[in-house]
Amino acid sequence: MNGVINEGLLGDPGVELQGSDLSLNEALALARKTYKWMPLCAVEEWVILDAIVTEVERAKVAAAGCVPMFMFAQKVVDDEQRRFEPGHWVRSSMGTAFNDGYLFVTRNTIYVLLGPGHRKSASVQAIFSIF
Repeated sequence: MNGVINEGLLGDPGVELQGSDLSLNEALALARKTYKWMPLCAVEEWVILDAIVTEVERAKVAAAGCVPMFMFAQKVVDDEQRRFEPGHWVRSSMGTAFNDGYLFVTRNTIYVLLGPGHRKSASVQAIFSIF
C-alpha cells in the first residue's frame, strides 16, 4: 500500500489477512443477507487499524457501542450510496464489529473487504492523519 497512508503507518505492514475471495456480486449478496438495511461499500487494498488507546478511552468507546478500530482502503470498488467514487480511497468511522474476516461494520456502513489486506495497531493521531 502506498499513496495516502502517512509515513507513521508505512513500514511494517502488520499481520496479513485475507478478505472475501468471492466475486464482487457474491460477496455483496452474502453481506446483504446479514445486513439487510445497511449500505454496503466494497473495497480492496485495505488495512484494519487498531487504535492504541488507554483503558479509560477503551471504556468510553465501548460505552458508545464501538470498538477502537478503523478501516482504511486504497481502492473503493463499489459504494451503494455513491459517496465514494470507484478507485478512490476511504477511511471509515470507528468500527462496531469485524465479522467473518471480511465485513468491517460501522454505525452507518458495512465495508466488504475483498482480497488480501492487513491489520496493524496505530495511534489515533496517525489514523486521523490519513488524508
